[in-house]
Amino acid sequence: MIPKNLSEIEEIRKECKWMVAKRAVVSGAANLVPLPGVDIAVDIGLLMKLLPAINQKFGLSPEQIDELDPQVRIMIYNLIVTLGTQTAGKVITKQIIVSVLKKFGVELAGKQVAKFIPIIGQATAFTISVAAMKYVGDTHINECYRLSQQIIKAQRVA
Repeated sequence: MIPKNLSEIEEIRKECKWMVAKRAVVSGAANLVPLPGVDIAVDIGLLMKLLPAINQKFGLSPEQIDELDPQVRIMIYNLIVTLGTQTAGKVITKQIIVSVLKKFGVELAGKQVAKFIPIIGQATAFTISVAAMKYVGDTHINECYRLSQQIIKAQRVA
């Protein structure tokens, strides 16, 4: 269900930030496994669950939007296009996750190399992983937050 007021949106935002923080630590911990690619696989798996969960919390999953009144649905999809959101209100696919992670291409490649340097490298890889996961998650939260604010404003006008 779409939040009805700004205080609801703020509460959802806090919950989602906590979800992101927990997943970021798991992402960082995946770097302790000394097998190449395990951390990237973990990141993709985490994001495949995290981003839809955030959409769901904000009432912006495609299924939730499809259940709305047709006029509200059209308004929301127009706002999604207008705001240019990358993941809010959309079906999250592996391709979307990979394209989001490609933005971190240099950092992720550096993380792969760094994790094989004893202690310092693993700490660096952990830090990069946590930061990347937090950035992707927080960016998605901010998209959903902005979109929810715009929906509330548009509904007041209507």
